[in-house]
Amino acid sequence: MTKIGVDVGGTFTDLILESDKVACTAGGVVVHKVPSTPEDQSVGVIRGIREICDIAGVAPSDVEKVVHGTTVATNAVIEYDGAEVGMLTTRGFRDILLLARGKRPHNFSMQFDVPWQSKPLVKRRNRIPITERIMPPDGSVEVAMDENQVRAAAELFKERGVDAVIICFIFSFLNNVHEQRAKEIVEEILPDTYVSCSSEVADVIREYERFSTAAMNAFIGPRTSYYLGNLKNSLRAEGVTAEIRVMQSNGGVTTIEGGSERPVTILMSGPAGGVIGGKWAGDLSAVENLITVDIGGTSADISVVPGGSVRIMNPRDTNVGGYPILTPMIDLTTIGAGGGSVAYVDEGGAFHVGPRSAGANPGPACYGKGGLEPTVTDAQVVLGRLDAEKFLGGGVAIDPKLSIKAIEDNLCEKLRLSVEEAALGIIRVVNSNMALEIRANSVAKGIDPRDYSLVAFGGAGPLHGVELAKTVVARDVIVPPAPGINAATGLLATDTQYEFTRSVLIGISEAEQTALDDLNQELDELVGQASEALAADGVTSQERNFTRIAECRYAGQGFELRAEIADGIVDNNNKRVLIENFHEAHRCDYGHAFEHQNVEIITLRVIAAAATDRLSWPELKIGKGNNPKGAVMYTRPTTFDEGETVDTPRYDRGKLLSGQTVTGPAIIIQNDSTTLIPPDHIAEVTAFGNLRVSDKA
Repeated sequence: MTKIGVDVGGTFTDLILESDKVACTAGGVVVHKVPSTPEDQSVGVIRGIREICDIAGVAPSDVEKVVHGTTVATNAVIEYDGAEVGMLTTRGFRDILLLARGKRPHNFSMQFDVPWQSKPLVKRRNRIPITERIMPPDGSVEVAMDENQVRAAAELFKERGVDAVIICFIFSFLNNVHEQRAKEIVEEILPDTYVSCSSEVADVIREYERFSTAAMNAFIGPRTSYYLGNLKNSLRAEGVTAEIRVMQSNGGVTTIEGGSERPVTILMSGPAGGVIGGKWAGDLSAVENLITVDIGGTSADISVVPGGSVRIMNPRDTNVGGYPILTPMIDLTTIGAGGGSVAYVDEGGAFHVGPRSAGANPGPACYGKGGLEPTVTDAQVVLGRLDAEKFLGGGVAIDPKLSIKAIEDNLCEKLRLSVEEAALGIIRVVNSNMALEIRANSVAKGIDPRDYSLVAFGGAGPLHGVELAKTVVARDVIVPPAPGINAATGLLATDTQYEFTRSVLIGISEAEQTALDDLNQELDELVGQASEALAADGVTSQERNFTRIAECRYAGQGFELRAEIADGIVDNNNKRVLIENFHEAHRCDYGHAFEHQNVEIITLRVIAAAATDRLSWPELKIGKGNNPKGAVMYTRPTTFDEGETVDTPRYDRGKLLSGQTVTGPAIIIQNDSTTLIPPDHIAEVTAFGNLRVSDKA
């Protein structure tokens, strides 16, 4: 079988191909990078697939599966470049999207931007109130929906030329009959318009978050569905008849159709692939406690994987661009720190690195594409850590003179530093920024980095990994076999996965049999929906796996935590398993639990998964010895973070064998990335090609 993973980054598009075809080299695995094409990501994707097939010696028609990680939905949010959305909502609740929860993210900041007010996903004039009322707690119809008002609103949207319409009624999570009927009417009048209901996107309690999620789904929907459809058609035109899957924010994959219908589920598609790839690298070395750091050209994505389990973010924390989004997302943080991050001195004389990036165009000054500002990559070039003729395997030409000029012209005089001192300053500042985020995701959440290995990947990750591990006191550093395309690797190391939710309100601690019967019925219905979704993907009943989750809280609390439900029918005996699981989740997050407090279920969630064939990485031949001479290419002066410049050998990673070690100072070069081994550190090559870097002491 031939499979391709393709991940689009801000600067490069990364690809990995695994095949059992005879012509395929490197034990069945080929990796490749091409420049990203921000104006149309599919152009770079198609080019990359065409080129990697040529390299591997396989025909595009031989490819059976393509898994894609994309930032097209994320970019629409960041750039505020989405659809013109119309909204139908219950009369009296027109301004929910503006009022939100009546709380500013930063209470005492007068300048802080509130995105849902300054950049609303739905303009007020396009939010049309409709007479209808569903009543709690049973979802009974108190006031029938006025269908004439719905038709009039749809005609108004037609005149205004809106791109998408959402229907968000206040108690639709209890009974969605009005939303579904309104959708039918709107689709009759606007047959070519993107239409969705809040109960289809996020069928949960809390109207503001539900409305915001539905609004975001419509805001990014037309652009995302067009992109995915265009990508599919372009691949078919290239002769690629493979099934196409898209990475979701929760670490699972969905179909092109699933990503088009619910694009909110792929908002963190790209970063999620990196976390899965980092876990995969840890699995190669049988390491479970991991801190993954994915440093690309534009940003750095940081996540913690305790005990080999990828963490899912609490619903209260899931937001993109400041807008709350009630879809499951891997717990990660993204900051503007990458190889293309621009270093500058502001008007007050303060020195900054990022978050602004030179991106793919013009890119760092050394690319010679017109970039005049110094970047992190330029600093690495000036310090002798990136060699012009070996940058990305010689595939991208760089000019060190342009890096020197950019630093001289923009920083040296303002900071009264030499070129080398300014370059070191750039590296130290960007490392400090990333270390702060690592601590926020580990120490601040009760996790001790001393028990964790830091997995450094992305094109720039291995250049920063050891210094970051020293700063946060991580146990050691793991550099995956192909770090520059590790996010793409994660795309071939994950499963098909869907999540279905439903709001309930059950005091599980004191629940009687009638309440438990209702709970079991709700769970069965969710499992049925999940089973239908997997069946539509061609997954047989034997291959389906379901995990049942209850989002719980103590009575009186405002937000929930996830707790797994035991297999089988929930009764008065095994409900204790759920309650204990919630207590343990509360201890993990907050350090304590109220074991005698009543526990409430707020939301039920069923995770449907189907295991896929995981990426199989070839074992290396066994070698021995320290600093193998056969892998040394040449030696050049290199400046390390302490300011010391020493003659440093360059090693060809492709010639390093299992069991061999490399003692710093050293630089290990491969086509997709460069690994920096500082003095007093040693790198060991593991059986599957990971580099494990640790302090010699």
